[in-house]
Amino acid sequence: MIYLPTLISILEVLLVTVPVLLTVAYLTVAERKALASMQRRLGPNTVGYYGLLQAFADALKLLLKEYVSPTQANFILFFLGPIITLIFALLGYAVVPYGPGLAISDLNLGILYMLAVSSLSTYGILLAGWSANSKYAFLGSLRSTAQLISYELILTSAILIVVMLTGSLNLTVNVEAQRAVWFIIPLFPIFIIFLIGSIAETNRAPFDLAEAESELVSGFMTEHAAVVFVFFFLAEYGSIVLICILTSILFLGGYLYDVLPFSLFSLFQYANFDSYIEETLSSSSDYNPLTEGLFYGLSLGLKSCFMTFVFIWARASFPRIRFDQLMSFCWIVLLPIVIAFVVLVPCILYSFEIIPSNIALL
Repeated sequence: MIYLPTLISILEVLLVTVPVLLTVAYLTVAERKALASMQRRLGPNTVGYYGLLQAFADALKLLLKEYVSPTQANFILFFLGPIITLIFALLGYAVVPYGPGLAISDLNLGILYMLAVSSLSTYGILLAGWSANSKYAFLGSLRSTAQLISYELILTSAILIVVMLTGSLNLTVNVEAQRAVWFIIPLFPIFIIFLIGSIAETNRAPFDLAEAESELVSGFMTEHAAVVFVFFFLAEYGSIVLICILTSILFLGGYLYDVLPFSLFSLFQYANFDSYIEETLSSSSDYNPLTEGLFYGLSLGLKSCFMTFVFIWARASFPRIRFDQLMSFCWIVLLPIVIAFVVLVPCILYSFEIIPSNIALL
């Protein structure tokens, strides 16, 4: 017998996971159409109307293919690697706020949870590359692990600067703190660094050294095929959507739609920010929770779609760099800049006495 709380939990997980998987499917179609347009090609246009069913045709082809595994592979770890990668790529959606209170779990340490989950997916890549007993797959997994560990430091430091402005690791608090202005305006250099780190963290071009086809055949997934390759594919594009949602939450106001980044002039009509909020709340007497939730979801969705387009744009625009350039760019260029901002931002907050209250009490 399934108890009601358990059933509700299962429904909540399905309501988040199924749209995520559908989003991943159509993200692949959108990427192929956008890349084709940028390269003056047609792209997928045969399966379905304007090629909209191409992703499902590809998935069906991969699911029906005969699976062949290397004879000398570690059979258990060979299958466990892709499963671990996909599971930890999907677990990050548990703390995403799609509106005020609209999250599976609104954790106070939501940012820390998301960073921990994204870090654990590295183990799946490492296990998959090592267990295949192939030098190409092993080299790809080593490259990917070194790249992910290096650029996670950049991402964590950039997120730390955002947390300094809000004083909380809760994602909803970080969104609500942008009621006055999106953080992309005061922290635009940090946004650029976070975007570069996000592209590297998701193994996307020009940082896709883990699966450089011209050097390593297909990287850590060289020996994987059929269903387990689909796991890697879903994990990669699921991570792209998740990191775009996180970028929207931290820098683009998340689900907020009533505050535009360039509407600062409205603040000058009032003596302080509190009177501005009171006026805004009092003017919304005809409040409809359903309509409000719909606008919240559309706002977060549009911002995330824009960020995914930036990822596709970067893939079409920049050539792949060498692995030594990738690592030196992280440790020699980005890391000193981020550390400088980690020192500078608290100094500015302290000088103007605008440190968040829960940090100032420590």
